[in-house]
Amino acid sequence: MTELNLEMTKEMELLRLVTVGSVDDGKSTLIGRLLVDTKGAFEDQLLAVRKKKGETKIASASEIDLAMLTDGLSAEREQGITIDVAYRYFATPKRKFIMADCPGHEQYTRNMVTGASTASAAIILIDARNGVMPQTKRHTHILSLLGMPHLIVAINKMDMVDHDQATFEKIRQDMIDYCAKQGIKDLICIPMSALNGDMVAVRGDNMPWYEGDTLLEVFESLPVLGELDQQAFRFPVQLLNRPQTTDLPDYRGFMGTISSGTVRVGDHLTVLPSGKSSTVKEIVTFDGNIEEAFAPQSITITLTDEIDISRGDMLVHADSGLEPRKEVTANVCWIGDEPLEPKKKYWMKHTTNTLKAMVTEIDFKTDIHSLSHEKSDELAMNEIGQIQLKLLKPIYADKYAENRFTGSFILIDSFTNNTVGAGMII
Repeated sequence: MTELNLEMTKEMELLRLVTVGSVDDGKSTLIGRLLVDTKGAFEDQLLAVRKKKGETKIASASEIDLAMLTDGLSAEREQGITIDVAYRYFATPKRKFIMADCPGHEQYTRNMVTGASTASAAIILIDARNGVMPQTKRHTHILSLLGMPHLIVAINKMDMVDHDQATFEKIRQDMIDYCAKQGIKDLICIPMSALNGDMVAVRGDNMPWYEGDTLLEVFESLPVLGELDQQAFRFPVQLLNRPQTTDLPDYRGFMGTISSGTVRVGDHLTVLPSGKSSTVKEIVTFDGNIEEAFAPQSITITLTDEIDISRGDMLVHADSGLEPRKEVTANVCWIGDEPLEPKKKYWMKHTTNTLKAMVTEIDFKTDIHSLSHEKSDELAMNEIGQIQLKLLKPIYADKYAENRFTGSFILIDSFTNNTVGAGMII
């Protein structure tokens, strides 16, 4: 990593997190605890969720219904469950965090996929009284397909099982065995009580047998950017900028977010799908021009030659190795109300490109308990399987395992315009 990259990494020390798990495992309570213990909750929020009405002072942590800090919808507060994805910000002296609180109910699995798609680490909550539940396995399998870099298993409500070490060890082993079948290696298990705060931001005195880090200590030590800037350069064009002002009559800038890799002024780039090439003239940001940019920065690129480039095109280095693909094999998490059926046509959104696609075949669906593959003629809501897609025009895509940005896509129902599937290219 260059000196510029290192300097900007310090400025952008932000970790994106997502919490998943079954209903009532304590996800919202955990985030509420983190907000309170890291001073991330505002005083008006604390006052608004007080259990005792009519008082004007700030309640102590023990008096606050912590889940109410994240369950923002009125329907969530009425039902006592999380429905939509709630994003919360908090910080420590070492790092900034954005955490997505995802619904645990099976009906809202689609929201969980949305919240997890941009995260660098996932916290899987498990109620110590119940152990590994079917929804826990479903979420874990989806996270493995999404290529989540870090999985943290928070075995919560240890206060409800008398902080029993044997209970923790059994659940820990069950998760290790289940994750091993999917090739997940970076797995951290932590016993805790989100309600009381044990092993969340502070160790507490109730589990001296656990010698690992607290949850917050784990958050502060996880790598943020990983090797994203070391991968091949991918720049899906989002917008063509042509101000056509008196000062800039011929200006043509290509705007977007770098999906992966690094680009420098003077680099020779190829435009896909046209295959035309040119040299980087300027890299423009909100703060001014720079000599080098890397993922995931949002930038504008200008070229030395006038080339016809529009939204949906991709700028890559000449030796990108990308080939056009009109047929795609992919894992898909089906989130539509109507089942996925072969021969049906959908809109496919891949990076900034939208095109028609048809599911030609369902290879199999996955049993979330045994992870075995079963033949099926359809995929119902929340089912996961492997499918074959035929595209109206070619796309340029990496395998998801190599690049989670250019290897992913969503399927959109062409009649309702609803997102119905989240796919990962094999």
